[in-house]
Amino acid sequence: MLKKILPLLLIVPLHGGFASEEPNVVFIITDDQGYGDLACHGNPVIKTPNIDKLYSESIRLTDYHVSPTCTPTRAALMTGRYTNRTGAWHTIMGRSILRTNETTIADHLSKAGLVTGIFGKWHLGDGYPYDPQYRGFQKTYIHGGGGIGQTPDVWDNSYFDDTYLEDGELTQAKGFCTDVFFEEATEFIEKQVEAKKPFFAYISTNAPHGPYNAPQKYLDMYPELEGKTQSFFAMITNIDDNVGQLRARLAEIGAADNTIFIFTTDNGTAGGSKVFNAGMRGNKGSNLEGGHRVPFFMHWPAKGWNEGRDVGTLSAHIDVLPTFAEIFDFSLEDSLPVDGKSILPVLTSSDADWSDRIIYTDSQRNITPVEYKNCSIMSQDWRLINGKQLYQISKDPSQENNVADKHPERVASMRKSYEETWDDMEESFAEGAPFHLGENPKPLSLTAHDLVGTGGTASVAWNQQYIREGKLTGINEDGPAYWQIKVTKAGKYTFELSRYPLYTGIALNASAPTGSQVPGDSKSFRTFEARAFDIKSGYISLNGKVLASAEAEPDAASITLTAELPVGTHQLSAIFETPDGENVAYYTVIKAAE
Repeated sequence: MLKKILPLLLIVPLHGGFASEEPNVVFIITDDQGYGDLACHGNPVIKTPNIDKLYSESIRLTDYHVSPTCTPTRAALMTGRYTNRTGAWHTIMGRSILRTNETTIADHLSKAGLVTGIFGKWHLGDGYPYDPQYRGFQKTYIHGGGGIGQTPDVWDNSYFDDTYLEDGELTQAKGFCTDVFFEEATEFIEKQVEAKKPFFAYISTNAPHGPYNAPQKYLDMYPELEGKTQSFFAMITNIDDNVGQLRARLAEIGAADNTIFIFTTDNGTAGGSKVFNAGMRGNKGSNLEGGHRVPFFMHWPAKGWNEGRDVGTLSAHIDVLPTFAEIFDFSLEDSLPVDGKSILPVLTSSDADWSDRIIYTDSQRNITPVEYKNCSIMSQDWRLINGKQLYQISKDPSQENNVADKHPERVASMRKSYEETWDDMEESFAEGAPFHLGENPKPLSLTAHDLVGTGGTASVAWNQQYIREGKLTGINEDGPAYWQIKVTKAGKYTFELSRYPLYTGIALNASAPTGSQVPGDSKSFRTFEARAFDIKSGYISLNGKVLASAEAEPDAASITLTAELPVGTHQLSAIFETPDGENVAYYTVIKAAE
């Protein structure tokens, strides 16, 4: 049952008779849109009238922080725990996968009786047991990887009329990606309202993340801009239209009053800082404010949260889950300890008893987290950057004046708090997030996006342009790149190594056909010419030992190998051999041998 959250709320008139019902949740999180990429925050160019209206009717967290990049934010949001505890501190390289011992918001809310659905971007694991349908979501409609056109995504997807994964199965869509995700979410919501079931609709757009493409009518709304900025703003205005349409539909079906409607973003701006950045330094990827301070609007008419009000208390992505736990009255005791704190008291009362605290955010983007790397250690009034540079944010919001030498005791205190947290989590860094074999009846599809040990971000074939260009040898002086796998059932397995996804039917050594361009600044990945290979043979190795090899058949789409796998956690490599040397197989499908 819904918890009676605070006495203050009990005197607020309830609209529509929802007092005894569980609320619904619509949680919208956009990708790469910063605090300054909204007109309501002062941007003089962008057109966001619907989100501006939501802003005027919501509680606004004005000092809300996330991680500087996308996967880490999602991991912390889903678990209430610091990203570096969860295994998902990067966006590729096997470090964008949420470990199976973590419990998600969707897990908790589904147990609390809500029907849960995700629409758009997941980016916390592609493959069993990490896909969202295994992490608490009862309805899933997503693209692969961290963006449309990335390596785990459906081949040749390019924002318009693409193919997505609906409940784990390929499904063809019509229209622009953001429109499709909102349409699917709306249909899901309508079904739950008709069935009188409370719901959690997690709408996680890939926009305005690059590639920067949008319907032409939105590009035409910004004739004064050009290039990336024009496309970036066009994508945001398209999101804004969808937000308005969804809110209108909620009102039409009588669900607006008792729906907690949240709008936020996953990191600082990737494309708008040259126009407006709300006085902050830094953008996506930065440990300065512009990299991780983002919008958070929360609207809930049934509880009186439908008038504009700013809450300036320091808060973060790790606070969302414990706040939901208090609203929906579910326990967090059976899951791993959270780092966040319920902010419900400050949402409901300006006189709440709330003591200052120290939290941190960082951007690691490497195989193993490094202490103090790209971090911001935050208290209500102070920011300590990389453990060295201190800024008093109330007096210096643009972080221009380092005052560390004037406040050595504060620096020492903030470092101590951070180091205690770091020491507590460091032991978990070596834990992997292996893909499982043996318990799932479906074949396991692995992609180069999740290879570990490739030598750095620049050498990872994380999008389909790199596949077409033949990028990534994946062979370093320490050996070949590998996927982490966990075999739960020993036996004989079949491996299909391919240059392109098997469902395309494109031969190993063929040059994949190019596709058409779509509107916007970015060149579609599918328009790049594909370099032909001369793959002669291939092999697989386990923990550095070759298990099986085979010659490539003429015009074959893959090389098929069979090998015995023992129970345990292993490093699996799949390699093509060419006259020019070795190259990793971009795609490998594994299934139990018949």
